[in-house]
Amino acid sequence: MIKRRFSRTCVCCPPVLPERAASRRRFLAGGIAALGYGVAPARVRAQAPAAQPPASIIDVHHHIAPPAYNQELIARGINEPPLLRWSVQKSLDDMDKAGVATAITSITTPGVWLGDNNAARRLARKCNDYAATLMRDHPGRFGVFASLPLPDLDGSLQEIGYAFDTLKADGVGLMTSFGDKWLGDPAFDPVMEELNRRKAVVYTHPTLADCCNRILPVVHRAVVEFQTDTSRAIGSVVFTGTAARYPDIRFIWSHGGGTMPFLYERFLRMPQLYPNVQANIPRGVEFELKKFYYDVAQVAHPAALASLAKVVPVSQILFGTDFPYRTSADHVKGVTEFFPDEGDRRKISRDNAVGLIARLK
Repeated sequence: MIKRRFSRTCVCCPPVLPERAASRRRFLAGGIAALGYGVAPARVRAQAPAAQPPASIIDVHHHIAPPAYNQELIARGINEPPLLRWSVQKSLDDMDKAGVATAITSITTPGVWLGDNNAARRLARKCNDYAATLMRDHPGRFGVFASLPLPDLDGSLQEIGYAFDTLKADGVGLMTSFGDKWLGDPAFDPVMEELNRRKAVVYTHPTLADCCNRILPVVHRAVVEFQTDTSRAIGSVVFTGTAARYPDIRFIWSHGGGTMPFLYERFLRMPQLYPNVQANIPRGVEFELKKFYYDVAQVAHPAALASLAKVVPVSQILFGTDFPYRTSADHVKGVTEFFPDEGDRRKISRDNAVGLIARLK
């Protein structure tokens, strides 16, 4: 059994409107306009001041904290204040402030598997049912990346069927690693085969691998380890041949692909350094890296976006926020400031996600 340990420590509105309402209207209109979406002319707004510009952005990296999940974290002594303070209304308020129409929800690290297969199956089902209820009760506002109880293979295969066939989930959400195994490990092939058969969207989120627990206590795991674990998972999926064997899985890598964009040349040179992996990547490393999708959560700033935009085309970049750890407004601002082309902003903020997730069309 794999054991895991976790340690959590502008156009102005008419002056007759109340100042608070006017401020909110200016912010929302400005954010949507900056990302390339039209807003009503001033004359129309003056005639109908209560109307809001349509929200259009799709957030593919938005976390929720179902009561059952928080209860499990508390019982295990895992302290995660942003999750404990989360509520549906807080999600909706944050989305509304920045023009986010739809958030595809997911469970963040440590995920639902905490050392016990049966407990993980129960927790995954509760979290997925909760997310599906949000989608049903708030039409158009929420989607679902369903949790799987990996490394439990049988439980995960059962939950894949339930998530897609019963809940109509938009995809599944996986951690980048489980214990001492990353997503490209052959142990996970039965799950990857089923996800490939279903042409599934697989959203990934970094976590703390067994190898690196307390490796550098003075530096919070989210600063270095999470981004590094994403890079390990990308390398694992590419160089074990998982990406090539299961080409119909659409992977989304969080946080701009972790450190991979900075290490891009090293990834490309890997087959030269270790020729034994060449058979696993018949179409080449570059082909596989450019086929993946990458969200901008926590990397909506020039240093990271400049690297990511050099590695992959805009068609592979998705809008994400990492709510409740960051806000939608942060990311609208970052994307707007870095990408000057209105068409590029529209692709990142909406069109790419619509092309990836059929229900959003």
